[in-house]
Amino acid sequence: MGRLVSILIPAFNADRWIEETIQSALDQTWQGKEIIIVDDGSSDQTLTIAQRFASKNVKVISQTNQGAAAARNRAYSVCEGDYIQWLDADDILAPDKIAKQMEVVDKTESKRMLLSCAWGHFNFRPSNAKFVRSPLWCDLAPLELLLRKWENDVFMQPATWLLRRELAEAAGPWDTRLSLDDDGEYFCRVILASEEVKFVPEARIFYRRGLGTLSCVGESATKLESKFLSMCLQVERLRAVDDTARARVACLKSLQADLLHYCPERPDIMRRAQQLAEQLGGKLEIPQMAWKYRPIEKVFGLRASKRAQRYCSRWRFCAINAWDKLVFRFERRCIR
Repeated sequence: MGRLVSILIPAFNADRWIEETIQSALDQTWQGKEIIIVDDGSSDQTLTIAQRFASKNVKVISQTNQGAAAARNRAYSVCEGDYIQWLDADDILAPDKIAKQMEVVDKTESKRMLLSCAWGHFNFRPSNAKFVRSPLWCDLAPLELLLRKWENDVFMQPATWLLRRELAEAAGPWDTRLSLDDDGEYFCRVILASEEVKFVPEARIFYRRGLGTLSCVGESATKLESKFLSMCLQVERLRAVDDTARARVACLKSLQADLLHYCPERPDIMRRAQQLAEQLGGKLEIPQMAWKYRPIEKVFGLRASKRAQRYCSRWRFCAINAWDKLVFRFERRCIR
């Protein structure tokens, strides 16, 4: 019980969700915990709501808007935990998430063991979360985890991880140059710095669903550049420890999967991606939209087809979200 877990929550304009997130951190059955919330210059009521929870074990910090990576670094700089739990301001931890992972910690003396867990996505109702197994949901060697991640185009949600402080120190701070996929780059370093990765199926987190990746990236120059820089950094770090044929093919698959984000808006990034592919011994193919958008592409071009895909994704997300919100409110009224 003497081992302290720091739950670190960066927040920006999250007043709709942050109360649930903070409460899920407070509800952890693991008693040795501190909660640090960093409001990154929100313009809504995020800071006001967070301050209601301020106490001996809940610290609330406010700073001017500097981005999520900077907010996470600020939270880490003041935490005192032996273990680190990252938690975005709209996600939810199951009450025994940390306790279940700490049970595994008790069975090893490794100072660089990384723990992961199951995660499910939801809109408004955590009870309706969908848990879909992936090739990463098992004990894995760090390198094998990264290779599977890129080979299968899957990921682990950031809050799934629980890491020892020694591992966080070895990995280094979040990269403040990145506004998108900063978590992918950070946890690539964490994974490569670890000795082993243990999957704890009994532990769970609930990931609030957002728009699809293509919709999130959109045509933002900053996001497009951040995504490509993150990919380049991850490829460099992977190849520094493993430059086998399998590793290069995995990198190529990930580059190919991302290429649609840059075409045709950023031919400069496409050229750089092709150059990186050639260094890996391969070549990228011109990306194609899903079959249902190809008629639009054929008549109006790829840019119009991508916009149609974004609008359809947003419409579908809003429709699903509105229905789930309606059911959520109905269920709460019935409970009352």
